[in-house]
Order: sequence, then structure tokens, then C-alpha cells
Amino acid sequence: MAEQQLVSMGFSEDIAVEALTATGGDIVKATEWILSHGHNHKGSQDSCNFNPISSSSSGSPTTAAHDHHPFQPKIDRFFQFQSKPLTPTSVSVLKPIVTTKGVTTHTEEEEKIDEEPPLLRLTKRPKVVESEQGKKRPPHEPLSERMRPRTLDDVVGQDHLLASKSLLRSAIDCGRLPSILLWGPPGTGKTSIARAIVNTCSASEAGGNTYRFVSLSAVTSGVKDVREAVDEARRMKKKSNKRTILFIDEVHRFNKAQQDSFLPVIEDGSVIFMGATTENPSFHLITPLLSRCRVLTLNPLKPHHIAMLLRRAAADSDKGLSCCMGESMKIEVNDECIEFLSTNCDGDARVALNALEISATTAAARTGMARGSNGELGDKQENADESPLSAVVSLDDVKEAMQCKHLAYDRAGDEHYNLISALHKSMRGSDANASIYWLARMLEGGEEPLYIARRLVRFASEDVGLADPSALGQAVACYQACHFIGMPECNVILAQCVAYLALAPKSIAVYRAIGAAQKVVRESVGQNEGVPLHLRNAPTKLMKDLNYGRDYIYPPDNPNSSQTYLPPSLQGYKFLGWPNVAANDQ
Repeated sequence: MAEQQLVSMGFSEDIAVEALTATGGDIVKATEWILSHGHNHKGSQDSCNFNPISSSSSGSPTTAAHDHHPFQPKIDRFFQFQSKPLTPTSVSVLKPIVTTKGVTTHTEEEEKIDEEPPLLRLTKRPKVVESEQGKKRPPHEPLSERMRPRTLDDVVGQDHLLASKSLLRSAIDCGRLPSILLWGPPGTGKTSIARAIVNTCSASEAGGNTYRFVSLSAVTSGVKDVREAVDEARRMKKKSNKRTILFIDEVHRFNKAQQDSFLPVIEDGSVIFMGATTENPSFHLITPLLSRCRVLTLNPLKPHHIAMLLRRAAADSDKGLSCCMGESMKIEVNDECIEFLSTNCDGDARVALNALEISATTAAARTGMARGSNGELGDKQENADESPLSAVVSLDDVKEAMQCKHLAYDRAGDEHYNLISALHKSMRGSDANASIYWLARMLEGGEEPLYIARRLVRFASEDVGLADPSALGQAVACYQACHFIGMPECNVILAQCVAYLALAPKSIAVYRAIGAAQKVVRESVGQNEGVPLHLRNAPTKLMKDLNYGRDYIYPPDNPNSSQTYLPPSLQGYKFLGWPNVAANDQ
């Protein structure tokens, strides 16, 4: 029993019962209660405080404690006292030490104080406490992450979505957020807008935080994670009436079955669904999910938007460039560097901010090495070292950070089809300059040259056709040459073929003819009759007996014959409009 344990430590039964009653029967709390109230031990008449470590000048602390009462050694063993004596003018205290990783630790260190030593010294393990600065902005966070806007008012660009009368603003003002899909290129603010919506809604509600934000990535999460998030959302809604915004990044990576799991929870309002995707939702997301969400399209940021973000990062001393360099280093970025980054990041804010941070790191390292290699150790130099260094980001630093112009291109994504469409239409319009430009865009983006060559073969028949039959031979030769030598040498071959096709005369008579004929077959015009007997081959006697090939006229022998070749129901039907005969619209 707890009472017997306290008595065995040397406390009286009355004190033990009183302590256990006051602390609810907890032996440890009861012991602390007795010590804090200064009660005597059983049989002790001359002491009102129990101090196992005596501060007497004579004898060792351990001996004094043992002489104090015969039960003293038991309580010594219970608390595992240290035998190290403490002088009245010294006590061990915890000293905080801030490490380079933003984490504050504590170590024990003797510090002289004027107060009396504590009655009891317990050995505690060193604590690790996360500093406030490390909690807010871990050092490993890149600049693009630290500079995320907190509210919609901080978002730069996408004015068509964030105007005062837009869908999002109206929904926030009414407190009725719909489920939405954010579709746009990388670095245009999809995740930032989703987080800013939550913060803006929370700030506008009188009751405080009414939304909680749960973020998952379709790359690392599955249906199990979604179910857990939905179950937690339902519990929070019942417990505190707080709604959950479930944000799924790269939602197009979920397969059809995984996307189906969102349908019931969006339908019953368990969560407000927000998805982000860089791929065309029409091709990568299921129709039932699209019908339950509003698709909001984000555009690539303009250069002046990127410049605004870069200047904001350079000027922000709390979470901008200066944050990662420390107080001893100031970073200066001129307009020339900002203009270069804003025009070479292809509308991707993340690329621009990360390149700015890398260039600032390069400039800071160069400045630090220059200061260290000076070699002067006089008083003047020592005083100069106390002042913060100033690192100036040069245009060479920015170019080194960028390496090359960033091009937004995905060989299997939307931009792939957009550019090949631009190339095809430019050639059809006989604009050789535009055609070569779009070809260059595709090649610089890393497009497979044989894919482009195959499209040129198709173009040679579809758009040039009978106007210049040799165009098909040119395109086939281009494909074979590209197959032989590959990139980068085949770029000239592709450009020559593109220019030839763009400048060639155009005719779509064959293209329209085959389209009209296929339409007739699909719609069963003429009932898809069998082949007339005179057009059938008769290699056997039986087939000849069935009149196969009978009455067929051999055209080389009778060039002026009026033999028919279409089924009877399609006699007189025209498909090919060449050279001046229009295709029959029947």
C-alpha cells in the first residue's frame, strides 16, 4: 500500500494519510506534497524541514543525513540522491544553448547566486526545446516555401480568380466555400492559393478558426490516408463544428478507383475538397469528380508579377533572403538581376525564387572568402569584422544559378499538344517563320525528333496532298534522316522539311475525300451493299460459275468504257473534289 511505503520512508502515519488524501493516493505526488509542506519525519523533534543534503560546515552531507534519523537512508535510496556537496553560494541551473539548427538545448552549469540552496535537488535529463524561430521557419525550407502568401491579398497574379467579385471572393464573403480544382502550370500558386483561402476565411469569421487545413499528396498517399483524414474531419465537425478543407496535391496521379473515393465525401459535405493538378482535368480526372467541383484555371505569371515577388523576398528581413544568411550578412539585389530572373523563369515563381536564393548564397560565399583572404589583423580590420557584411548579387551569379532558360514543357502533358498544334497550324497558314519558331520551342523543350517527323509525314498528305505530291517524299526522307543521325544534328533536317511544307501549295481534297467516304460507311448510306459481281476476283472455277468477274471490262483495252465501280445505291456519288469538283454532301 502507498501508506506503508511512505511510513517505510520515515514519515509518520498521520502525515502519510494526510498526504495521500490531498494527492488522490499517488505515492510520488504524496511525497512531493510532504516535502513541499515541510513536515517532520517520524520521531524527529528538532527539524521542521527535511533536507537530506545538509549544509552544515562539519561532516559530509551523506553522514549528516544519515545521522539525522535512522530511516534517512531509505528515502535517500528512493530519490537516488547525489553525494556531491553544494555550497550555500552555488547551485546547478540549466543554461540554454542555441544551436545552429535553430534548436535550443539546455545543459547543467554551476552558477553562483545569493539565495540559499534548494532543499531538494533532483537529477533531471536535459530538455530539448524547439526555439520559436525554428518552429516558424526551419532552416531547411527553401525561399519559395518561406515566401508563400498567407492571405489572398498577398497573392500576386491570377487576378481573374481573385478579383473582388470573383467566385472565390464571393464564396469567402458568404462563408460557403465550394469544392474546387486548381489547374495550372507549376509555380503559379495552386498550393499557395489553397492555403491562403483557409487563412482568409479564418480571419473573416467572427468566431475565429472555422476551417482546418489538411494537405495530402497523391504521390505519397492512398485511399487509406484519405479515409483517415475524412474520419477525423467528421469527428471535428461533430465536436467543434469546424469544417475541414482537404487539399490533394497532384490529384491527377490518383487512378479512377482512388478518385471515386472522393465522390461520397464531397456529396455529403464531410470535407471541402480542393485539388491541384498540372495536367488537363478533361483527360486525367474522372467526369463524376469534375461534375462535383469547379475547375479554376491558373495562368503562368507575367514577368512583372515575378519581379514583384523577387523584390518582396529581397526586402523581407524576417523570412526573405536575409533569413537564411543570418544577421552578419546583408544581401543586395539590383534591378538587372531581378529583370533577368523574371524573364527567364517562364512564369514559374518557384524557379525564380529558388534561383535567387542560390545566387544569393553564391554571392555570400564569395564575400566571405574575400573578407577572410584579406589577411589584415589590425584593430581597424577587427572593428570592420564586427559590422555586418554586404553581399551584392551580380548578374553572373544569377546566370550561374539559372544555368539555362527555364522552359515549361512536358512531353506527355498539355504543353506538348499545344506546341505541336501551333506548329501544324503555322505550316497550314504558310508562315514559315512561325513554323520554325514553334519547331525550335519543341526541340529546346526536349521533344523526341521522330515524333515531330511523324507529324510532318501526316501533314504532307493532309494539308499539301495533291497540290504537291512530292511533299510526302520529302517528309518520309526527313523521318529517315532523323532516324539515322538523331539530335542535335537532325534539327536542320527538321527545319528544312518544316519550311518546305509551309511554303508548298496546299490542298485538302484527299483529306476531305477520305473523311466523306468514312462518314458514308459509318452511317450505312447505300446499306453497305456487297461488292458488285463484275468487280469481284474469280481465281477458282466455282467462283466463275457464280458469275464473279463476269462482264468486267479491262480499262487498258477499253479506255472509253462507261463501266461503274460504286454500289448501285451510290451511283454518281462524289467524294474527291479535285481539281475543281466539290465533294458531294449527300
